[in-house]
Amino acid sequence: MESRLNKLEILILNTKQKYKVTHYISVGDLLELSGVHLHYPVLGALVNNTPRELSFTIYKPCQVTFFDITHPEGHRMYVRSLIFVLLKAARNLSPNRRLMVEHAVSKGLYCEYSDSVPVTIEEVFELGAEMRNIIARDVEFVKEAMLVPDAIEVFEKNNYLEKAKLFRTRKKMYTAIYHLEDFVEYFYGNLVKSTGQLTIFDLVKYQDGMLLMLPPQQPPIKIEDFILQPKLFDIFQEYKHWGEILGITTIGSINEYVQANKTNELIHLAEALHEKKVASIAEQVVGHLAKPRLILISGPSSSGKTSFAKRLAVQLRVLGIKTVQISLDNYFVNREDTPKDAHGEYNFEALEAIDLDLFNKQLIQLMDGEEIEIPKFSFESGSRYWDGTKLQIEHSTFIIVEGIHGLNPGLTNQINNVLKFKIYVSALTNVGIDFHNRIPTTDNRLIRRIIRDYQYRGYSAKETLKRWPSVRKGEDAYIFPYQEEADVMFNSSLFFELGVLKPYVEIPLHEVYESDAEYAEAKRLLKFLSYFLPIPDTNLPPTSILREFLKGSSFHYD
Repeated sequence: MESRLNKLEILILNTKQKYKVTHYISVGDLLELSGVHLHYPVLGALVNNTPRELSFTIYKPCQVTFFDITHPEGHRMYVRSLIFVLLKAARNLSPNRRLMVEHAVSKGLYCEYSDSVPVTIEEVFELGAEMRNIIARDVEFVKEAMLVPDAIEVFEKNNYLEKAKLFRTRKKMYTAIYHLEDFVEYFYGNLVKSTGQLTIFDLVKYQDGMLLMLPPQQPPIKIEDFILQPKLFDIFQEYKHWGEILGITTIGSINEYVQANKTNELIHLAEALHEKKVASIAEQVVGHLAKPRLILISGPSSSGKTSFAKRLAVQLRVLGIKTVQISLDNYFVNREDTPKDAHGEYNFEALEAIDLDLFNKQLIQLMDGEEIEIPKFSFESGSRYWDGTKLQIEHSTFIIVEGIHGLNPGLTNQINNVLKFKIYVSALTNVGIDFHNRIPTTDNRLIRRIIRDYQYRGYSAKETLKRWPSVRKGEDAYIFPYQEEADVMFNSSLFFELGVLKPYVEIPLHEVYESDAEYAEAKRLLKFLSYFLPIPDTNLPPTSILREFLKGSSFHYD
């Protein structure tokens, strides 16, 4: 009988070549056999649309796509591996201190020591030099699979108590840890083969800690220019302080609330902190010396901007201020006047897709007490129309405008800046899987969007995942460059939310099949969600930001 191994056929999609091997083969050996070369060093491969390391053994027929740092998973592998090198360098130089990786800011990852003792410039230079030494020695990352109880024992031995706490609540039989010489760590994703592949990085002093500066995904040839983002940093620190109030620093501490049947307490406290912040922002608007009339709200996709705007209007009404809300969607130019992108497609996210002259003219007329007729826009026909909708406001009424261009000075360039109050809203997650595996803000928003698209717009998770890179590209171009223009920032994330969203998003994610190009991303999100214990939404208030994505909101959404 022909051996099953003789049937091991591998199709390499990079070159469309097929190989038949009579033995199991590692991804790295297959790379050498095939002679595939990419523009940058190969870091790993998609094996049947599942990301794998070069050390992974192929044991059945499959399709393979090799990738480098320009692929999303390749970039994640690079970042995780670089973090490991930083942690190893910190342990070498300061064995009695614990370095924590907190959040992304200013084109880098902010890190500081758990003892809260500020690092000096000299210490940062020494850490950078030690990292380069480890990289120059081209040390291999060694992966070891083990039973979860054994892994918990390793974590406790190395004083990784938050990792031990996490794995006690994660019902898995096996896991894997990584070794870098004598240093052991856990990462929830793949690593590159060895430290010699991590040549592009920098380490700079920032606040009380440091920034690990990373190469961009496209093109990954040098570190991006540092951008000072003090307001964004401050909102992260505020959220960290809230976490300390609630006793939440990692997923393990959230899961402890679930196990202790205290999720209602967690929901009430987190929602109260949100409401207190919204009320504080309303007071800042009213108490602003310039007495603004125009409130501009911006933020990336699925940040909860609409719910925030409605909650802010409620808090302003409590303070005696009436508001009206104007939608930027009404001011789109006709389809034939819409700008196009480099591919010849209509770019509806460009600022020029809005009739800026009409928008500014009508805002000025409203603030002067004149009556205006609000335009309407038909997305079906791609044209503007008028249906007789009129609007006139009192001099004391505030106008709320919410949209992606809210903080772009070009949107309201005909209106005096003293009349504007600008607010940036985003879901800025500051709770990590553990102290070294952070939760990207983009993942939080992506999960929200998958649920909303699935429940309200009839889109599958596959469709949302396919569109997401384009959405992110628009955010990079039209939102993030202006976030520091804000007078105040609001963090719309909630400590408990991923536990609440988990049951809702797992259903559409499981509908993405292995044959789909989006399977790798769906599988990554499902693994990420596996760390969370589910939290029922029965006690989620009807005004919660999350109700914008789930059902049961007391607000009306068009």
